Amino acid sequence: MYAKLTIPERLKDLRVMEKHMTLEELAEQTGLSKSALGKYETDEYKDISPFAIVTLAEFYGVSTDYLLGLTETKNHPNTTLDELHLSDEAIDILKSGKLNNRLICEILCHEHFRRLLVDSEIYVDRISEMHTGELTAIMEVGRVKVLEKTGDENNLDARTLEIAEEMDRHYINGVLIQDLLSILNDIREKHFTDSTTADAPYTADEAQKKIDEVMNFKGSAQEKQLFLVCNQLQIPYDKLKPEEKAALLSALSKSKLLGMLGKHGRGNRKSKHKK
Repeated sequence: MYAKLTIPERLKDLRVMEKHMTLEELAEQTGLSKSALGKYETDEYKDISPFAIVTLAEFYGVSTDYLLGLTETKNHPNTTLDELHLSDEAIDILKSGKLNNRLICEILCHEHFRRLLVDSEIYVDRISEMHTGELTAIMEVGRVKVLEKTGDENNLDARTLEIAEEMDRHYINGVLIQDLLSILNDIREKHFTDSTTADAPYTADEAQKKIDEVMNFKGSAQEKQLFLVCNQLQIPYDKLKPEEKAALLSALSKSKLLGMLGKHGRGNRKSKHKK
């Protein structure tokens, strides 16, 4: 996912994710042309007029600084640090640029974050241990008495009490993991189509199709190597110009790895025995 949105990404996010509008609807409600609005949302845009920036900021209810990428704050550009109740160490970390602050914000704003925080507080402050400590102590006394009586560590009752103690200790750990995963999985799904998100792994059918394309390709050994490389890099081989193919072939000819691939076929093996 992006650590920081570009101007086109901010504009598209506001229109699609927050307003759920088409370009036609946005043009109708703002008075800006559809073609101009479309260009503003692509990486090929050149400039946005001050009038358009102000108009869109007012329509979306955000600051102009946010639209221009000068701040990550949409609606509270003048909020003081005192109001955020952050420690000096937390402010230093957030300002360092070493963290993905956008991801931190998404986790913080997730509907299940409060549950994660409450469960974390229960764990950190040992609240659950305070309430279950007495029960755990009773189970341990019972287990010891069973062992004294039977002398068998694998006795069903003794083992049951031991597992119950362990389950109590590890229960809160499992809860915390589930809390965090529910948040991260939602955010992960939300950003599935981001350009910086890795593509889904090939299915068996897709992998077989790729193999068949390479195997059925007609051309010289060098051309097959070029086709294979283009296939892996998702370069449309058929759209390459002759001079582009020649340049790539020249570069590939210098590859020791690709050169070795052509020397291990059966037809290239030299016989050890003279005829």
